[in-house]
Amino acid sequence: MSKILKVGIAGVGGIAHTHMPGWEKSEHAEVVAGTDVFEDMLAEWGKKHNVTKLSTRLEDLLEDKDIDIIDVCTPSAFHAPITIAALKAGKHVICEKPLAPTPEEVRAMIAARDESGKYLMTAQHMRFHGSSQAYKREIEDGQLGDIYHARSWWLRRASFPTRPSFWLKETAGGGPCIDIGVHVLDLTLWLMGNPQPVTVSGIARTEMSNKPGMFSSWGGGPVPEQHDVEDFAAGFVRFENGASLVVETSWILHHEAEMDGFHFWLYGTDGGIEHPGNRLVKTNYNSKQLYTTELKLMQDPDKPHQLECMAFAKAIAEGAPSPVPAEQSLQVMQILDGIYRSSEAGKEIRLD
Repeated sequence: MSKILKVGIAGVGGIAHTHMPGWEKSEHAEVVAGTDVFEDMLAEWGKKHNVTKLSTRLEDLLEDKDIDIIDVCTPSAFHAPITIAALKAGKHVICEKPLAPTPEEVRAMIAARDESGKYLMTAQHMRFHGSSQAYKREIEDGQLGDIYHARSWWLRRASFPTRPSFWLKETAGGGPCIDIGVHVLDLTLWLMGNPQPVTVSGIARTEMSNKPGMFSSWGGGPVPEQHDVEDFAAGFVRFENGASLVVETSWILHHEAEMDGFHFWLYGTDGGIEHPGNRLVKTNYNSKQLYTTELKLMQDPDKPHQLECMAFAKAIAEGAPSPVPAEQSLQVMQILDGIYRSSEAGKEIRLD
């Protein structure tokens, strides 16, 4: 049997809780250590998961020669420095989304990966949903032909996040554009085959969250006055292969839909896909018939957050490519950063 990879968690609150079942079920890895700046929370987490190597110093995990993988679950602003330090220490890294708030930081992480020879993966869990895997198989089977346009949006109603790490730019890097936009954009680009983006025209606004008395349905409390990120962002993207994409994101919008309105449409020369609904849309030109097929999905018993951790450990153990290459995350961050830069400039901008 191959070596069991030893995992250290950096940041044991929040999203780390969704990773633990995956590590616990993995045939190739086990969590042996954790670090967090909040000592009480760290101790409670260690007791719950029977982990005894606990430290408030990240350096203790990086200097531990028994640890093979660092799972970065901290606020976004800390992703790049922790990941780079871990790679330089000879550790493989799986890092929560966004890989980093800026393209420059992502490039630095890629450079550190290349220099270290270790694995780097972005935890984009939506790729591991049963529906996402089904769509990808249909696309790879040629059901859509050439995808030349896509629409993707994640629009929430009165759902401003409750933790400061989401609504302060110094820790989050941005608002819904980065928080939930990174999810829907990564998934859409992956299904499109990750074409290279070349230009972005975008807008980022703070409108609804500044209204007096505005509240969040998450706990029913008021939207904090101290927030300094946008509450709505949208962009139009052109790609090197001629394809185009419209993306929209918001935490707090007058939007008559379920609280989490996550949608995307893909349009190809031979067919289209609509989500949610798991619909494959086709045309029979000989019989002049329009038809829609609902894909029946075989859902994995494990949840996507678990599957991404299991897939990362499996890739390392088997010498397979990273399940979510950092280069694809760079494309995502180029676009999201481009939306902010375009909004500030008031015009379409060309991506570096």
